[in-house]
Amino acid sequence: MGTKRHFRVWRGDASGGDIQDYDVEVNEGEVVLDIIHRIQATQSPDLACRWNCKAGKCGSCSMEINGMPKLGCMTRMSTFEENETVTITPLRTFPVIRDLVTDVSFNYVKARETPAFAPPAGVKPGDYRMQQVDVERSQEFRKCIECYLCQNTCHVVRDHEENKPEFSGPRFFIRAAELDMHPLDAKTDRKEYAQASMGLGYCNITKCCTEVCPEHIKITDNGIIPMKERVVDRRYDPLVWLGRKIFRRDELESAQSSHRTEGGLGAAMGAAGLPPSGARQAEGPLLGANGRLDVSELIASNAGGPSPFGDDQDFPLPGSELTYRHPAADQDAAPPSH
Repeated sequence: MGTKRHFRVWRGDASGGDIQDYDVEVNEGEVVLDIIHRIQATQSPDLACRWNCKAGKCGSCSMEINGMPKLGCMTRMSTFEENETVTITPLRTFPVIRDLVTDVSFNYVKARETPAFAPPAGVKPGDYRMQQVDVERSQEFRKCIECYLCQNTCHVVRDHEENKPEFSGPRFFIRAAELDMHPLDAKTDRKEYAQASMGLGYCNITKCCTEVCPEHIKITDNGIIPMKERVVDRRYDPLVWLGRKIFRRDELESAQSSHRTEGGLGAAMGAAGLPPSGARQAEGPLLGANGRLDVSELIASNAGGPSPFGDDQDFPLPGSELTYRHPAADQDAAPPSH
């Protein structure tokens, strides 16, 4: 037998609404979504709530519980005091359709605007070859369940509706970061696109998106901040600005290439006779005796630098370099003789 607990649930639609009070039985091990279902079954069958998997993997039951954006199916009642009133409201950033259901189509519009994966030229789907070490940095962002709690809590659009046309939000910043880190993505200007067209500069890294992520993705530290730093290097570094003023375009591209592989644009410009700046020079990744980056560097604490594939690597890899054997190949083989 459970205990009676007090709940306050927002009821209404786009024209307005109000908080309604409910006294509901709560049993051991239940989550907030269970309580909503019990309210629907016993008191208010017209209460609208979006949900699907009830396992924290679909992101459908996003709501605000006591003012904090959370998943209803992952918020256990045991986390509240027995005499504590639990207030459940819809996501505040998006327009209300009815009760706890909001219109999150803003996110689907931004998803369509985000450039998709660009495969390498001449490589067909199914022929991509990557090592696990090369995708570990970007694989974290693939855990996103698109609950849009990060979008909802981001004050850039939560408190400023006028920013929505120019701002894509943290969910799509990590999508851009994921593809920017992808070893086979051929689009090279994702950082610049994020700055110019996705509103990356609006983010002032308060980390509220990371705080509410149910998948514990380090959205700010591993996605947004590295993107912003790489954009700053290109757009606001005084040495780069000076290089744009002095070098011709072809010389600048050559200097930028040296920056990626030989320790920084400052070093390249220093070799060209330009005086060094007062700031500490950037340090490039450690290279082996053959001048190439060690694969293990990508899993080190200071990961970074060019791909360990090298500039002369062809895709797909030759069959002699692959250790995977497809089981279909064994079906065509002749049966062993006895």
